[in-house]
Amino acid sequence: AEPLTHPCRPRSRSPPRCWLRSNPYQASLLQDSVRRYLQLPADQTVLILHAKVAQKSYGNEKRFFCPPPCVYLSGPGWKLKQEQIKARGLGEAGFRVCGYMGLDSMGSSLMETQKLSFEEQPDAKGFSCAKALYISDTDKRKHFRLVLKLFFSNGQEIGTFHSKLIKVISKPSQKKQSLKNTDLCISSGSKVSLFNRLRSQTVSTRYLSVEEGAFIASARQWAAFTLHLADERCPRSEFPLREGYIRYGSVVQLVCTATGVTLPPLIIRKVMKQYAMLDVDEPISQLHKCAFQFQGSDRMYLCLSTDKVIQFQASPCPKEANRELLNDGSCWTIISTETVEYTFSESLACVREPVSPVPLIAALQLTGGGDVAMLEVQGEYFHAHLKVWFGDVEAETMYRSPKSLVCVVPDVSAFGSDWRWLRYPITVPLLLIRDDGLIYSSSFTFTYTPEQSCIPGQQVLSDVPQDSDKLLDSIHQEFTRTNFHLFMQT
Repeated sequence: AEPLTHPCRPRSRSPPRCWLRSNPYQASLLQDSVRRYLQLPADQTVLILHAKVAQKSYGNEKRFFCPPPCVYLSGPGWKLKQEQIKARGLGEAGFRVCGYMGLDSMGSSLMETQKLSFEEQPDAKGFSCAKALYISDTDKRKHFRLVLKLFFSNGQEIGTFHSKLIKVISKPSQKKQSLKNTDLCISSGSKVSLFNRLRSQTVSTRYLSVEEGAFIASARQWAAFTLHLADERCPRSEFPLREGYIRYGSVVQLVCTATGVTLPPLIIRKVMKQYAMLDVDEPISQLHKCAFQFQGSDRMYLCLSTDKVIQFQASPCPKEANRELLNDGSCWTIISTETVEYTFSESLACVREPVSPVPLIAALQLTGGGDVAMLEVQGEYFHAHLKVWFGDVEAETMYRSPKSLVCVVPDVSAFGSDWRWLRYPITVPLLLIRDDGLIYSSSFTFTYTPEQSCIPGQQVLSDVPQDSDKLLDSIHQEFTRTNFHLFMQT
């Protein structure tokens, strides 16, 4: 590629045939839509929560997935889309969202899936869960995915969405877990769900959840909690977090992923026959029974009472000092969970096709710099009808595989900035846009950071003659050594 010869002139290069760019008319229309979108984003988000493992059913029994897979619909784009459908005179019933969920091997028959009816929550999110899904012993797979199909009630298809991989297990492991086989171990920083069954009855299942800033035990909804391993040698006020696998006897902290509400530091204990084992330090495994003792307390444990979460004081065991007697409400089952989020916006596009497959960006890989910077976008569900956009600037894009797109990083002058006076980094959102104008936003941004030496007034330019052309050339030489930085917002 030729170097930029003037600070305000874009690169003049003919893209190879494998590089795709919209025609000027289409690009202009798309740019107008993207600018309006960036001013007032109207995203539609589909969030799927599910357990990381599923216990297989045997014979005629049905071991329903626990916790049940949940779907949340959020974002202002849902209401906007519903208003558009309503404006066509289809009535109130035409724009309700409905769906079906099943296993990815079930085919297209809706009889083999579970119907989902969405209800609006106080926070305006749509919610539904699939309580009757299971995997039978006739299914010999070791992993599977859940498939969610969404429709408007007028019959218009929204799209098809997949969960992450779910591992099939026969039953909870009773053996001491080895860190040589970490498939079933739970690591610090991972997400978990906790549920309780009084007298082992399925109908009495309660899930630890958060409502209005308080911890509750819910029979309907469950929350995913980030389980952090803490350094117990440090003061409680500091509570630094550390990496590693969670072991019984560790000090941990549970943080609700949706609200950020946090429980005090807890010591996780293994439960055997309703006793908390105080001297066990083996790694924790999926679907293990465990208890959470409040650190520094006198045998106080996290406990549920109907729908409330309380503290329960365990009784010492007179014959065995390494055990404490618990009640049913203090015995929890722990399981790792996964979250997958799909975000799109069709508010400014005339979209006739389903929004799926919705691409998911996992990582960015930058190569080169200055005028020859190339960005590889890594993830899932990519296809040849996608182009990468840096804010409202389209990039030449090449489809490499369903997991990879490659694009040429646009020159900073494409953003209309007078870069001669650029003193601060420029950060733009990274978008993927389908040929028909459907926008897929992401949590990634791209930042242009000029070298300090190219800022006017810096000492490095003090010896440069004040002839304007020479000054511009000098600044340009420094600026072509632009640093690029990639960020993922959390």
